[in-house]
Amino acid sequence: MKITKLLTKDTIRLSTNGTKKLDAIEDLVNVLDSANILFDRQMFKEAILKREEQSTTGIGEGIAIPHAKTTAVKKAAIAFGRSTDGVDYESLDGQPAHLFFMIAAPEGANNIHLEALSRLSSILMNEGARNQLIEAKTEQDVLTIIDHYDEEDEAEDESMEGKKNFIIAVTACPTGIAHTYMAADSLKAKAAEMGVDIKVETNGSSGVKNVLTSQEIEDAVAVIVAADTKVEMNRFNGKYVIETAVADGIRKPQELIERALKQDAPLYRGNDTAKNKTEEKRGIGSTIYKHLMNGVSNMLPFVVGGGILIAISFMFGIHSANPDDPSYNAFAAALNTIGGGNAFGLMIPVLAGFIAMSIADRPGFAPGMVGGLLAATGGAGFLGGLVAGFLAGYLVVGLKKVFKGLPASLEGIKTILLYPLLGISLTGLIMLYVVNNPVGALNTAISQWLSSLGTGNAVLLGIILGLMMSFDMGGPINKAAYVFGTGLLANGVYEPMAAIMAAGMVPPLGIALATTLFKKKFSKQDQDAGKVNYIMGLSFITEGAIPFAAADPVRVIPSVMAGSAVAGGLSMLFGISLRAPHGGIFVFPLVDGSWLLYLLAVMIGAIVSAILLGILKKPVK
Repeated sequence: MKITKLLTKDTIRLSTNGTKKLDAIEDLVNVLDSANILFDRQMFKEAILKREEQSTTGIGEGIAIPHAKTTAVKKAAIAFGRSTDGVDYESLDGQPAHLFFMIAAPEGANNIHLEALSRLSSILMNEGARNQLIEAKTEQDVLTIIDHYDEEDEAEDESMEGKKNFIIAVTACPTGIAHTYMAADSLKAKAAEMGVDIKVETNGSSGVKNVLTSQEIEDAVAVIVAADTKVEMNRFNGKYVIETAVADGIRKPQELIERALKQDAPLYRGNDTAKNKTEEKRGIGSTIYKHLMNGVSNMLPFVVGGGILIAISFMFGIHSANPDDPSYNAFAAALNTIGGGNAFGLMIPVLAGFIAMSIADRPGFAPGMVGGLLAATGGAGFLGGLVAGFLAGYLVVGLKKVFKGLPASLEGIKTILLYPLLGISLTGLIMLYVVNNPVGALNTAISQWLSSLGTGNAVLLGIILGLMMSFDMGGPINKAAYVFGTGLLANGVYEPMAAIMAAGMVPPLGIALATTLFKKKFSKQDQDAGKVNYIMGLSFITEGAIPFAAADPVRVIPSVMAGSAVAGGLSMLFGISLRAPHGGIFVFPLVDGSWLLYLLAVMIGAIVSAILLGILKKPVK
């Protein structure tokens, strides 16, 4: 995608107001808001200022690139501003800023958008481009200049094979949009000028690019890590590593390269103590939540893909995968085998593997996977998978401490032999002889209890799940309900998942209906944002309601919770079950039960929320 698809005449201001940093930010936020780029102007401004608190985005050379990635943004866009006299932007070189590019990225920005945004940061490293932008007379001149320098990057990953005395680097900033790539370009440009070979890995929002190989790490003279966010460091064990801010990669590339060539840096030693201190600071609850979400997020593709394939196979008949049944269909059997026998079969091992990997890094992955497989085949199910993941992860952390005193020459044998051998065997033995039987019995009891719920108790469960889905809309309580539903899929209990998805669709749909039916209660900006919520709600993206809830939590949150509770309760009352944990209206035809009644449950819930919002909200002046 060309940058000029994101930077348009509507988002260009050739003369910004004020002489202070906050003046420039306010001006550019107004430009984006006027161009209908933002759901919530204040929320976006707060995200911009929060990024500035981490480190200034005034990178020097008269440039500032304030940026944020947030749900307050409707679509990816860039605003351009210019100040002839200059603005005191607290720039890294202490000089006034004259050129401003404010980058707005939505939470779900795709790679094409993010790559275009990253190319902009690279263009601004070109002095000729900067000078031309200072002299531009019209908005079209700005677009023409950017278009001239904007070239799609189709280069493959660089390779240091056959090269000697080269250095490697990693760049990363919290949002992964601008500074990440500017630092990379600055280091590469200076290295070329000095005649030094360098490979730079970028950890950006569109993914890790130009990944460093283990051979390159081993052969490199030294490592430069210019990052303001977490980077995988254990791979650099035994190397000379310069750790610095991403801004130094932009402003001090020569100094960093010279230090790397002289190996003027300490030898890096993987230190789990630092990680443990970070986890203590986070708190036990948030640490467990982080590890759990790492497992769940990696498990979901298997559950979603497998669940939909199983549901499609049932469209040929509920027993169509059984060769002994008259309704047998070979294609349906193949779909069931792929979805149920394989994708679903992998969900618990993958869950456990990635939980363990989150705790103990890569050495925890294999023990976690094996423990998860033992849970799945031993009847312990989803609960057993959770136990296996945490068990394997912390066992490997313990093994790391035990072997910490071994000589550095044995570092390689720990990763390739000791951790896999002892981690897998200890996890496996504990799962087989301690965990599987009691957890399997508990798992069976929960499944039987849920399957035997009477109508009244089933409706109550649906109401509770509905309330949880709307309480924080994507937060820990919402995720707890969702994880509960996906876990039950592995145990063959499908009704709660249907209630959860119905409840999760209601907040954005209820808000969309309210902005349509009660226009006097919402600003023009809110009405436009409400239209987008129709799509988000139908797609089961609960987070579409967050900007509205953030702006008026006292009225919005109770309203959507009430609607979600109604939808969840009705879904359970109608006996709807769902094997696919995502997809929104697109998987309605795949539900077990009447999809029309399921749609009715969602519609009634959305109407309840809309009416409550219409009653509680005050007219907009």
